[in-house]
This record gives sequence, structure tokens and C-alpha cells, in this order.
Amino acid sequence: MSILLLTIVVLGVSTLFWTVVGLGRSLAGLRHRERPGLHTRDRHTHRSGRGPRRDGDGVPRPREVAILIAAHNEAVVIGETISRATALVPAANIHVVSDGSSDGTADVVRATGANVLELNPNRGKAGALAAGIEHFALARRFEIVLLLDADTHLASDYLRTGLPLFAEPDVVAVAGRASTIDNPAPRTRVGRFLIAYRERLYLVVQLLLKYGQAARWANAVTIVPGFASMYRTRVLGQIDVVGAGLVIEDFNMTFELHAKRLGRIEFHPSAAVAYTQDPDNLGDYVKQVQRWILGFWQTVRRHGLQRGVFGVNLVVFVLELLSSCVLLVLLLPAFAITCAGLLVTTIDPDPSAVWVTLSGILPPWALLVGLLIPDLALTVFAVLVRRSSRFLVYALAFPLMRILDAALCLRSLARAFGRRSSGVWVSPTRRPAVAALAPSTRPSDVGRPPGSGQPLPSTAVH
Repeated sequence: MSILLLTIVVLGVSTLFWTVVGLGRSLAGLRHRERPGLHTRDRHTHRSGRGPRRDGDGVPRPREVAILIAAHNEAVVIGETISRATALVPAANIHVVSDGSSDGTADVVRATGANVLELNPNRGKAGALAAGIEHFALARRFEIVLLLDADTHLASDYLRTGLPLFAEPDVVAVAGRASTIDNPAPRTRVGRFLIAYRERLYLVVQLLLKYGQAARWANAVTIVPGFASMYRTRVLGQIDVVGAGLVIEDFNMTFELHAKRLGRIEFHPSAAVAYTQDPDNLGDYVKQVQRWILGFWQTVRRHGLQRGVFGVNLVVFVLELLSSCVLLVLLLPAFAITCAGLLVTTIDPDPSAVWVTLSGILPPWALLVGLLIPDLALTVFAVLVRRSSRFLVYALAFPLMRILDAALCLRSLARAFGRRSSGVWVSPTRRPAVAALAPSTRPSDVGRPPGSGQPLPSTAVH
């Protein structure tokens, strides 16, 4: 029983279900002989090497895309981010809101030729985005707005693969596919471990969960991540971007789409790929994860129960998340008690019944079969997807990170129902970007296996 319970905690019922749905989507795509991420009517456009066109196919053109970046003290990285973005759209299409920055962020932006709005005092990311949408009149001037983080690098084919997903008129948002920036690599072993763990989490959540959730009949995607995703501007006026009292905006914006039935969210693992800089020290990692999870719980509190498949999926997700977090947090104490019981029964030939009982709470073989092996399977999945063995180096330590995530999740739950957030933000420590990301650095299998940054904690693969 303990083995089955642990296995469910590690893999998750939701993961297994949406993996099957994603597999069905992949098989359907193969039957239609479509390249993943592109509609049949767009294949000739992709082969020609030109950008998407709207000559009757409903696909927006790159010139109709505005890029909006909210930045707080991002002078170290924002210049490179804008440089990558200008390879896809003109600099005039890029709009940056410097939110209370004191490090020359606005000066760096001006030097690139992009538009900049300076705000003081710090309003937080959501407040900065809302101010930028209004100040630059983006909803009136553009058809699509791409929300981009200051440290995000867009893949060279981000728009070429992402815009065709808007060909269906009911699609109002396209969730970006996250991958971690590992160039430059963190200097410390801990940093490299954290980056590998986060990349594994991205692969599992997006390939095994999100792709299935984006099926047309389901429309159950729980987050359109704010690091690099696109919205139709016609729905922005109906979304409460600020979400007063919330620490982050992307969960809230996603829930707004579902609650107000504004349209469908699309995602494909081979489309709209972008690279984000993840924390390479434990302090920044803890702060970021707590902020993300707190934002999720605050959004659930704000919106409550939802209707349809999304609502059912959310209820199952929350129940599974809570149960898995509790079990993972109790895992180490249970194992310690078991070891103590085993020690006593080994030393004392006639131990009391209490120690005999305690020695069987979580035997080592159950921990191995129920936790370590299933979690190792996720690591092997990441190795096969990325064709990189570096994940195996840290395989035995990944479960400890999941226990940390679970503890942060439960702690944030208590905070979400006990306090409100101002939204004011502080950026984590940044690593200066170096060499450009070539398309070949993208996982070569993207879109081939059934599949779907910010994911939720890795408990139950969420």
C-alpha cells in the first residue's frame, strides 16, 4: 500500500491522464501528417522560409505583434533580451516599462531604440504591464501582445511557430514553451544542480501535462506563463491584469480567461519556445518558488471554483497537490522513525510491539520502489528528451528538491489565506548573457513525444 501511495505522489494521477490525452493529440497530428506546431494550411508558409501571413488564413503577421516587457533593475540582461527580440519584430514594436528601476534599465532600453516608460514608485509586474498596455495603446495598435520577461530569450522561430496557433479564431492566448538558459553555466555545483532540476521540471510539466490540457475539447491549461506568452489584444480589456492583492499576474490572467469564457488557450511543445534564466543559488530559488506558489494559491482564493473541464481539472489538481505535499513533507520524519525502529529491533532481541510497528512505517525497500525509482524514471525521461546525461548526475538528489518544494507549497498556502500582497517585486540575481542560442540547442524531440516556467512545485509532477 505504501509503495502504491508513494508512486501516486511521485507521478500523479493528473500526469498520467493528461499524458494519455497528449499522446492522442500527437497521434492525431501524425495522421494528418502535420508538422507539430503548424496547421496544415500553414505548412507551405513554413517551408518557404517566410514569416506567417494573414492572406485569408487567419494567422497574424509579425508586424502586428507588440512585445511588452516589465522590468525592475534588469540592466544586466535586458539589452540582450531586446537584441534577440529585434530579430523577430522591429524595435518600434518593443515596449518596456521600467518599474522603479535604479540601475540604468531605462537607459539601456533607449540605446536599443525600443520604447520605454518609466514608473516611480515600484508598482509590481502586474501594475507595470497594465500601465504599459494603456500608455502605449497596445490594444488599439496591435492584434497580438507578447508578454516577455526581461531575462527571456526568444527562439529564432518563436513567432514563425507560435503565430500559426492563432489561426483558429477561438484561440485567445498561446502559452510559451519554457526552457532554461544554461549559457553561461552557473559557477557552483549547487547552481548547476538547481538549473538541471528546473529544466527537468519544465520538460515533465510541459510534455506530460500541458500539451494534453491544451486539447481543443479540454481547454484546461492552468497557466499562460508571463515569461514569454501571447494574447489577442481584443481580450486584454476584459482581463483584470492587476489583480489587486496578488503577488503575480500570470495565474490570475489565465484564470480570468477561463472564468469569463473569453476563448481557448493553445500550447504546443514545438511552438513559441523561449529560454529563461532560472535561479542558480538556493536563496533566490526559494524566493522565486514561494512567490510562484503564493501567486497560485492567491489566484485560487480569488476566483474560487470554476466550471467545465478546467474547473474539474483544477479541483483534482489542488487535491492531488495538497495530498502529495503533505505526504512528501512527512516522508523524512517517517523514514527516520522507521530507521529508529529497525535499529531497536536489531539490538533488542525482544523489542516492544511499539518498536516493531514503527519499524514498518516506511521500510527502505518501499522508499526505493515507491519514490526513488519512479522519480528516476522522470530523470531518464528528461535524459531521452534532451539527449543529455547531465540529469543522471543529480538523480538521487532530485527527490530532496521535491520535498523542499512541498514544504514551500504548504507554507505559501497558509500565507495566501492570511495576507494580501502589494505586488512590489525584487528581481533575483542575474547572470550576464553570452553566446546566442542557436535553434539546434532546442530539444530535438520537441513535439514528438506526447507532451505539453512556471510550473508549480514538482510534487505529483505539478
